Amino acid sequence: MFFTYLRRELRRRRKAALVVASGLALGIALVIVVTSVSAGMGRAQDKVLQSLYGLGTDMTVTKAAAPAGSGSERPRFRFDAQDDGSGGEQSSDRVMVQGFQTLAGSTVGKVDAQSGVADAVGGLSLQVVKVSGAFTRGRFEQREGGGGQAGGRGGAQPSPQGRVEGGGADFDVNNYSVYGTDVTKPALGPLTSSKITSGRTFTTSEADAKVAVADSAYAKEKKLKAGSTVTVKGTEFKVVGIATADSGDAAADLYIPLKRAQTLADAKDKVTTIYVKATDSQRIGGVKSQIRKNVPGTTVTTSADLADTVSGSLSTASSLAASVGTWLSIVVLVAAFLVAGLLTSSAVSRRVREFGTLKALGWKSGRVTRQVVGEAVVNGLVGGALGIALGLAGAYAVTAVSPTLQAQLGGAGGAGGGGFGGFRGGPGRAAAARTLDVALTAPVSLTTIALAVALAVAGGLTAGAFGGWRASRLRPADALRRVE
Repeated sequence: MFFTYLRRELRRRRKAALVVASGLALGIALVIVVTSVSAGMGRAQDKVLQSLYGLGTDMTVTKAAAPAGSGSERPRFRFDAQDDGSGGEQSSDRVMVQGFQTLAGSTVGKVDAQSGVADAVGGLSLQVVKVSGAFTRGRFEQREGGGGQAGGRGGAQPSPQGRVEGGGADFDVNNYSVYGTDVTKPALGPLTSSKITSGRTFTTSEADAKVAVADSAYAKEKKLKAGSTVTVKGTEFKVVGIATADSGDAAADLYIPLKRAQTLADAKDKVTTIYVKATDSQRIGGVKSQIRKNVPGTTVTTSADLADTVSGSLSTASSLAASVGTWLSIVVLVAAFLVAGLLTSSAVSRRVREFGTLKALGWKSGRVTRQVVGEAVVNGLVGGALGIALGLAGAYAVTAVSPTLQAQLGGAGGAGGGGFGGFRGGPGRAAAARTLDVALTAPVSLTTIALAVALAVAGGLTAGAFGGWRASRLRPADALRRVE
């Protein structure tokens, strides 16, 4: 009887039911879109952080760079000028540790031994300045009357007069970054933010091999491919693979095994950055405190610290989705629930004669109330189905359009003012503000669908509560007064 009466009344009052369902559908669809866009913002931010830190990295451990002028030297290059003016081609490399002060290699083991650390791996960030070209001394031609007498100690020096012909220099400066990666732990570190698109990556047996992986942009500029060779400070490396950054800039132009990088920089058993993966994302804060306490003199930077520095349209959109979008969803939902409740109550008022007659025939108040609540719940479920369909369509539209958001990363803050933990080829590169473009998506999870269903039921129950309360107050005499 309950379902028969329910079906008959819903068919008879389709317009009223559609109005109630539409209001709930609008609120539920908005919740789905906002929730999905917020999830997309989270994914975009994770993508930005992974492109900087490397996949699976929760924090980095570094040592702040020494203040400028505290013993740092400018790069010095030595060249032999050609006396005969032949202008022979020469080159000189200077390999420098980039940005941070180095840490002892044993620090990696200390960090790895901390409670809550799943894995830790060290890396060495280098900057190579290569100067190459022709340097000539030229030919000296002495004029008549020129010259002077050589004096004794403190006497006058000869003062030849003449001119230099053909002397000078014609050279190029090539500046690029090299990152020494621990090939025994390939699953952690900045190289994981790039994908091998040609050739292969390192093998665990190549810890001291003369092999390299080149970034695709650098490889294109220098016309490198898998099988090519590059020379760094007199050492020839075979390019075994080409890596393409998932987003933004690559961590370095060239990746080589850590031991080889330490040899090139004369930094035996030294690292600039330790990449750390926690056993549980909920323990990152505790692990950070523990490392700072047990490994003194280091700076620990988490992905959350880095996320706080992200600005640009990604940050703005994320804030809007988290604040304005959430509150807008709440307001629309509350309004939809109230409207559904008021419309249901109004519908019950228009059915006074019907319900009064049913009570006169022996229906109890509880039975009438259950009938009204049942109709409202069905309306809520219909609204939920419409809302889910609208929400999925909205989320699909966002994903299909994939609007591009910009994430700008400034150089201020972070690890002791020297960048953010040695990502992107080290703090020397991170010091300058950079902008990454990220495509926004709106993934819809099963949790979001479950939330929509729960809201549909809640909306139906809210409307049913209004209508049930109104129906419970009806008396058989109401039907007689309505007839009169």
